[in-house]
Amino acid sequence: MTAIASADVLEIAREKVLGRGEGLDHAETLAVLQLDDDRVDELLALAHEVRLKWCGEEVEVEGIISLKTGGCPEDCHFCSQSGLFQSPVRNAWLDIPALVEAAKQTQKTGATEFCIVAAVKGPDENLLSQLEQAVQAIQEEVDINVAASVGILAQEQVDRLAKAGVHRYNHNLETARSHFPNVVTTHSWEDRAETLRMVAEAGMEVCCGGILGMGETLEQRAEFAQDLAALNPTEVPMNFLDPRPGTPFEGREPLPAKDALRAIGAFRLALPKTILRFAGGRELTLGDLGAEQGLLGGINAVIVGNYLTTLGRPAEQDLDMLGKIRLPIKALNATV
Repeated sequence: MTAIASADVLEIAREKVLGRGEGLDHAETLAVLQLDDDRVDELLALAHEVRLKWCGEEVEVEGIISLKTGGCPEDCHFCSQSGLFQSPVRNAWLDIPALVEAAKQTQKTGATEFCIVAAVKGPDENLLSQLEQAVQAIQEEVDINVAASVGILAQEQVDRLAKAGVHRYNHNLETARSHFPNVVTTHSWEDRAETLRMVAEAGMEVCCGGILGMGETLEQRAEFAQDLAALNPTEVPMNFLDPRPGTPFEGREPLPAKDALRAIGAFRLALPKTILRFAGGRELTLGDLGAEQGLLGGINAVIVGNYLTTLGRPAEQDLDMLGKIRLPIKALNATV
């Protein structure tokens, strides 16, 4: 693999990505991640052009809620929902009427997607049945697409969720394949990839991203972008590590804002036609100004309100920000 001079990688991207809609390869993505700080604005401007040409100007808004919080048997080192760490998150369940009400409140923000999440390695029969009931109840009362994220699935479980009407399934690879054993040891990267393969074959949209700032190298960050591109996902959530008390990663420093913005631009150039969603940690890593730069630098979707175990911002603040920078919110019928 030949090294690519950072001076010309944006010209390569302008022709290849903007012109032809083809994503950058590993070497090219790495060169973008290595750009000097004084070229970040140029990168973000190009990434925004790519986003406008290949995705349109609309921003997709999503709300998420946890069906089951805490007590997970896995050891994902960034996550306070693991039952193996001394973190403050403890078990809690939501009932079906509460989920329907949360979907209604999410829909009022203009969101087109409502994602139900559970902190589990994979669903047991009780959880899967509850999820099927929740999807049906929401669809009967709320005009919103329902997504789900309940861990590693067997084929029969994939089929049941597809039949229930789950629109999009979120299952993050979390990090590059080569870095995964440093982040999770209780299951494999391949376990996650197999679930994503079955989800795609069942006709559900694939939502798969991860977290940046978990000790990966720039080479691994570029590798991760290529891992994701190979999946051809509908959506890639971009999270930035928000170190959680009681987890193995609690002492890590948040990713510097410039590094986060470089990653946003690089991932857009590697994934020109994918929904790239701001997710957890953006408030800590980027603040308001950085979030605006991201939305004008390749991001075209946001999660509004709180995340699973960390506070976000009031939905109104994000919607005001979209208005300020004159980005329209995607209507529901445009996502179906």
